[in-house]
Amino acid sequence: MKILVTGTAGFIGSHVAMRLLERGDHVIGIDNLSDYYDVNLKKARLARFADHPNYTHVAADLADRDAIESTFATHKPQRVINLAAQAGVRYAAQNPHIYVSTNVTGFLHIIEGCRHHDVEHLVFASTSSVYGANTLMPFSEHQSTEHPLTLYAASKKANEMMAHSYAHLYGMACTGLRFFTVYGPWGRPDMALFLFTKSILAGEPIKVFNHGHHKRSFTYVDDIVEGVIRTLDKVAVGNPLWDGNQPDPATSLAPYRLFNIGNEQPVELLRYIEVLEQCIGRKAQMELLPLQAGDVPDTEADVSALAAAVDYTPRVSVEEGVANFVRWYRDYYRID
Repeated sequence: MKILVTGTAGFIGSHVAMRLLERGDHVIGIDNLSDYYDVNLKKARLARFADHPNYTHVAADLADRDAIESTFATHKPQRVINLAAQAGVRYAAQNPHIYVSTNVTGFLHIIEGCRHHDVEHLVFASTSSVYGANTLMPFSEHQSTEHPLTLYAASKKANEMMAHSYAHLYGMACTGLRFFTVYGPWGRPDMALFLFTKSILAGEPIKVFNHGHHKRSFTYVDDIVEGVIRTLDKVAVGNPLWDGNQPDPATSLAPYRLFNIGNEQPVELLRYIEVLEQCIGRKAQMELLPLQAGDVPDTEADVSALAAAVDYTPRVSVEEGVANFVRWYRDYYRID
């Protein structure tokens, strides 16, 4: 199968591309190697599969309409996984325009490409951040997402609404996946696990917000990849996707669904740090700070809908996942 994957130099995108290549698919990867964080890390991710005979790389920005239209016309993908986005909850406060350019305008170019080139199925990344001010746990697809707390969350909510409209108007099969706190090897340097590991190894204090009273559905990257690909593979061409009960907010008859994807066993942040200390073999110095603007104290994923649809079950424990990350970090940065 020929699959277009956006964000193949990114954390999750690189893992997805490798899994698809391993099973024999042809992957067209799009990435512009933005300098939001270390470009060398992005290049190193790409280097793991860039020379694979079934991989074709397109250096382009999703906001470049001509480049995206050309990519669809030239390569004619059968299915699309859109993972490229301007990430980071707090970065939007200083750089709002790039979120709209990449996450909204860029998504429009992708979904237009899917429409005009008869793509069988579009799977796109959303985020648990769309739940915003909700406090009822666990977060369920049935809950309202009308109160995002950050521009990043608002941009991903926009993706969900755009996909629903295209599914309704054009009968396009579109599935959105709301990711919950993904971590693991080759992760993003702006994420907590990466920052904590770097600081502990350097003997520096770690910043622990909300005085450590966070709880998260930390989800290992391999479990995310498994869910993404299972979702991509399930598409009923010519019929409404996901026959049967349609949960809110996917109430139309269009081939459209939204799913949470994450670990249903949330972990206290202080426990997460404790596991990291054990893996590194050092105690962390903690600087306890108040809750950051736009952040939420807890996230907890209800993934029963995805489990029913594609038999999704996260399998990697936080102890195993953090240990895998620490081993990768020491190896990549050559730290004994």
